[in-house]
Amino acid sequence: MQLNNKTVVVTGAARGLGRAYCEALAAEGSNVVAADIRDTKQTVEAVASTGGKAIGVHLDVTEMASCEAMARSAIEAFGQIDSLINNAALYGDISGGRFDQISDEQWNNVMNVNIKGIWQCCKACVPELRAAGGGTIINISSLAATYGMPYALDYAMSKAAVIGITRSLARELGRDWIRVNSVAPSAVLTEGTEGFMGEKREKTLAVIAGNQSLGVNLEPKDMVGTIIFLVSDASRFITGQTIMVDGGTTLL
Repeated sequence: MQLNNKTVVVTGAARGLGRAYCEALAAEGSNVVAADIRDTKQTVEAVASTGGKAIGVHLDVTEMASCEAMARSAIEAFGQIDSLINNAALYGDISGGRFDQISDEQWNNVMNVNIKGIWQCCKACVPELRAAGGGTIINISSLAATYGMPYALDYAMSKAAVIGITRSLARELGRDWIRVNSVAPSAVLTEGTEGFMGEKREKTLAVIAGNQSLGVNLEPKDMVGTIIFLVSDASRFITGQTIMVDGGTTLL
């Protein structure tokens, strides 16, 4: 188990990608802190069912006090924090539309969760990563940030900001041996994608798959290997990078 006894905080852990990360990390020996504004009971039970260790924590990433409480819960349960995966984001809960028809309320909510939320979780957890002698932060971006995503300017912009956060923090935190990277997937077959695409889901997913060198849609299981690699010491000299997990849509 390459992550034996590492404590990993996963935000947005109640379902979809977050739950998949938790299960895979626990299978590699991690202590998992499953944090979400939604109930994480099913995620914790899924981890426990295979012999893994996990706690569930209620987290509102837009509230600094909640982020700090999450970090304290992790320390109380497992003694340290080794990695933070900033996965929480508004996606399935927002409405797509032309850029000039996005409401101020939705715009502000997306920025608060998808950008400010990462900043606040980092502020809460970085002191513990320093205390542990270093660690990793993985921010979940999106293909939308680099390829462009019509009718979702708020989401695409927020995910572009995630890449900026990643690069800046990598330079700032390198002296503490805290590595910061991001992962940018194409559309993943999750509840969030279904909620965002709605009745156009099948047609949209077919177009996305057709633009990929690997002509199938991304599933949560296709993401976990990259996450495990970035958490592990196998990536100890990689920081400030954005890894595209998009089936060959982006070829650099």
